[in-house]
Amino acid sequence: MSEKVRILGIDPGSRITGFGIVDLEGRSTAPVEWGAIHTAGEHSERLKTIFKAFAGIVREFAPDEVAVERVFMHRNPDSALKLGQARAAALCGTFSADIPIYEYSARHIKKAVVGRGSSEKSQVELMVRTILGVREDLKPDAADALAAALCHAHERGTQTMLDRLAELT
Repeated sequence: MSEKVRILGIDPGSRITGFGIVDLEGRSTAPVEWGAIHTAGEHSERLKTIFKAFAGIVREFAPDEVAVERVFMHRNPDSALKLGQARAAALCGTFSADIPIYEYSARHIKKAVVGRGSSEKSQVELMVRTILGVREDLKPDAADALAAALCHAHERGTQTMLDRLAELT
């Protein structure tokens, strides 16, 4: 019997940061919780809100691994910097649990979940809902975070199969 692994997916944003938690057991993936952290005020206050929220999520749900979307370069360097800081605040909120962090590009996540790296947000949401059996609509940030968690679950499964093949040879 395979072990259960709880994966926290993070979709960073300075105004809205999505999170999604899934349990992976064998080849089955089940949704646990998802949502978004909405921030307001000065940028430093937003970062503090994100940090505290993720520290609380980690305490409450005890994830085993974290999957986060890698920051890409925007046309506006200031926006990229703020996004990177929000991502760092979310990740720092997980550090007390000392759990491994895995990074994936947005394109890689979309390809893992939808099959195309250039998928639209609505396609990502639809596939996340289909894969996880979620009936209600998902907000884009939560859907993207769940997609990051699903991408990692897929990568983890692929690595497990490759490890088993290597043992046979």
